[in-house]
Amino acid sequence: MEEEVAARGDHGKVRAVRTVCAVIDIVCWVFALVLLLHILLVVAGANMGNGFASFITSWAGGVDLGLDGLFTPADERMAVLLNEGVAALLWLAIGALLTNLISRVALPVDERRAWYRRSVRP
Repeated sequence: MEEEVAARGDHGKVRAVRTVCAVIDIVCWVFALVLLLHILLVVAGANMGNGFASFITSWAGGVDLGLDGLFTPADERMAVLLNEGVAALLWLAIGALLTNLISRVALPVDERRAWYRRSVRP
């Protein structure tokens, strides 16, 4: 397969598209992990005056996609769990959708990720 790509001269394009998709994946996963870490700190009752907890809280506030007040249960911990949990899932979905769309538009069929491939035997 690499020989076919090299023969077509698409190796640089394939590499660039894969790099862009990898960067998107990493950024979206980091945002989701920051939100999950903030959920863990809040649910566990961490000292929010601590420098690390304060840093994670401010970063989580910047990547929560505006979902901070989506759910308003009486318990603050449950509110953080629900709101930031949905935001983390959305970041993962956004990353998957973007990389899938970019791959479908920019890569030839034989260079795309194979999430599921069914083989039929005669």
